[in-house]
Amino acid sequence: QVQLVESGGGLVQPGGSLRLSCTTSGRLSNIGEMGWYRQASGKERELVARINDGITRYSDSVLGRFTISRDFADDGAKSTVILQMHNLKPEDTALYSCNARGIRMLRGREFWGQGTQVTVSS
Repeated sequence: QVQLVESGGGLVQPGGSLRLSCTTSGRLSNIGEMGWYRQASGKERELVARINDGITRYSDSVLGRFTISRDFADDGAKSTVILQMHNLKPEDTALYSCNARGIRMLRGREFWGQGTQVTVSS
């Protein structure tokens, strides 16, 4: 019904930048809020950023360094959520996953991508 595919992770030096993409396809009219979460080794998954109708929300740890945005394809068949990350720090190292919350016919459901690894190291 809804498919999420992430890309853009990799290895970057401290202070560097990365751009993560989450391509969403399926029943887009039944998708509301979307966001990025991350889980570092040995830690619980945490919210990074969310976006809904253009309104954004960030965790304190990434505020001012990360930007979330959402674009729609011209045919409306796909949507892309971008997480632009600047001034990356070693503590940003984690598996980053895209999340979508259902509305209308998919109300109460959540969807996840497979995740993309971000490693910040010199």
